[in-house]
Amino acid sequence: MIASACVASVFVFGEVTHWSASRRDLGYGRSRGRDEAVVVLGYRNHGNRANFMNRFRVRAGIRSIDPLARSSVLVLCGGNVAGDRSEAELMDQYAREELGYAGDVRLECASLSTFENVQNAIPLVEDADAIKIVSNSHHAQKARIHLWGLRPDLGVRLCWGADYRFGELEFVKPIAALLGLIALRRLKAQGDVA
Repeated sequence: MIASACVASVFVFGEVTHWSASRRDLGYGRSRGRDEAVVVLGYRNHGNRANFMNRFRVRAGIRSIDPLARSSVLVLCGGNVAGDRSEAELMDQYAREELGYAGDVRLECASLSTFENVQNAIPLVEDADAIKIVSNSHHAQKARIHLWGLRPDLGVRLCWGADYRFGELEFVKPIAALLGLIALRRLKAQGDVA
């Protein structure tokens, strides 16, 4: 009984913290009837196929696209941090070949960190009326904080992406929540976006 309550509380912690992070540090952006950019942040990829996390993030990015937006572009971010090909290229391959995505895509293949993801994506999104950043919820929140710090004029365009779904990645969420909260605390303690 106590073990069941402990396990349940761990899962509730993961869900609540991810839900909360997915709705923080947003601007006033709305994508309905406007031009939107959906930024998908890559995750360290060792092989020549998108890994589990990058596949999840691409699916979350595609489901974040507003069908009522005037135009949408999927911006895939990530350099070759751990492999021979960039995370952005691997995510693009997955989106097109395995998910059949045929929409507009822009690749940012040089970044090696979350801060660089955001910094290098700015030229690819600054023409959008609405910007969505997609990853796991805490990582996306960290990227939104970076964007606010680098370009507040773009921060006000941030709107919610569909990276949080109840019950999705239920075994990953508690660990990702703990790591994400630690990373966010460090970022806020630094008092800047570096």
